Amino acid sequence: MEAPFTVAETREAVRSGRASSVEICRAALDRIAAADPGINAFRAVAAERALARAAQLDARGDRATLPLLGVPVAIKDNLCTRGIATTAGSRMLDGYLPPYDADVVERLESAGAVIIGKTNCDEFAMGSSTENSAYGPTRNPWALDRTPGGSSGGSAAAVAARMVPLSLGSDTGGSIRQPAALCGVVGFKPSYGRVSRYGLIAFASSLDQVGPFATTVMDAALAMDVLAGHDPRDSTSSPAPVPAFARALDESRGELKGVRIGVPRALFTDGVDAGVLAAFDAALDVSRACGAEIVDIALPYNAQAIPVYYIIATAEASANLARYDGVRYGFRAADARSVGEMYERSREGGFGREVKRRIILGTYVLSAGYYDAYYLKAQQVRTLIRRDYDAAFAGVDVIAMPTSPTPAFPLGERTGDPVRMYLSDVFTVSANLAGLPAVTVPCGFAAGRLPVGLQFTGRPMDDSGVLRVADAYERATSWSTERPDARPSSLSR
Repeated sequence: MEAPFTVAETREAVRSGRASSVEICRAALDRIAAADPGINAFRAVAAERALARAAQLDARGDRATLPLLGVPVAIKDNLCTRGIATTAGSRMLDGYLPPYDADVVERLESAGAVIIGKTNCDEFAMGSSTENSAYGPTRNPWALDRTPGGSSGGSAAAVAARMVPLSLGSDTGGSIRQPAALCGVVGFKPSYGRVSRYGLIAFASSLDQVGPFATTVMDAALAMDVLAGHDPRDSTSSPAPVPAFARALDESRGELKGVRIGVPRALFTDGVDAGVLAAFDAALDVSRACGAEIVDIALPYNAQAIPVYYIIATAEASANLARYDGVRYGFRAADARSVGEMYERSREGGFGREVKRRIILGTYVLSAGYYDAYYLKAQQVRTLIRRDYDAAFAGVDVIAMPTSPTPAFPLGERTGDPVRMYLSDVFTVSANLAGLPAVTVPCGFAAGRLPVGLQFTGRPMDDSGVLRVADAYERATSWSTERPDARPSSLSR
């Protein structure tokens, strides 16, 4: 029997009795043990807890009704998990045991999933390479000397290396989509408010969103069927009706006839790798052959998205991270001689360099005399960016761009150049600023067999429509079946 791996295969194998939840869990733990020492995708593996949970599932009489029955899931380490340390990749929270689960964790477990561990991430989700973690960098399964992207690099790498079929990440400016693209998997950022942020350790509250990584768009849709929905504990959670995501993909059957795809080509003139652009153009040709109409559009204010994002995100980070002061919880410096010294030394020792940089930037743009010039102006341009999208969606159904301007870059290449690192998010931040759903799917390779991602962005709350277009493209190609060449034999199907 071929071992199941995707979410859909795993669920059906357990439902049919071809495999038990315990067998599936042990297989995932074996894959992690074989692959993760060279990748460092996991910050912690909760093996005993996962096996106990799997055994409970096997003993249940209502297993057939559980939509994610027996599916092993990895959780980004900035999502709270009761009884499993949640650190957000930071020394500040080293060893912190949340007294509750995030809403998305509750939903996964209620659906029959097995939480198998916590994945590595940039500290407090601040980064584009997963090199800012206090627990060391994560490596890209396609090339171990390269970044998996960030900040959810551990979650992306865990799926790409076939350790788990499903993982969760957070996306504040591209932290799901960019690592998914660099690791050759599917990554979905829902509309703002579609998935609860309750239990997500905050970075920038008006931008943060939780979403899935998977090997197929259908698997991402199956996850969204569980994750989406109103949560009264999150004041930004939308009460909008939740569609049946997976059923919509089944009903559309990969049809793109009549779909209008907008392409803002003026944004691709500088800084885009030739291999990335070639793969993107080929993907548009595939979409056109499937019946879609490709339409040139303009997003004039998207050129300002990076500076706008890094003003708003750092301002919100400065406010959110003020709570880590060494008093209530988290790292506290020893032998401080005064309260003021305790604050200073705790924050100095608990936070890493990138987090400190962003706190300083955010405090500056919020300070007296600079608020109007920076933060207020950035919010005004944010409105213009959203209006650009509204105007574009009057004539198209989705907007296509490369997910990242380059394939995975070498570890250490950009750590000394923050501006160059920030430009990794040039095609992803605007969806967060506008609160739009966006998905990345594999669309080919650049030089060195490094994966390239194709991003589709949709109208607010049209999460299902974005997934339908991505699914149609995926069905017309074989990129989602590609796997890293240098992987342990235990990872093969």
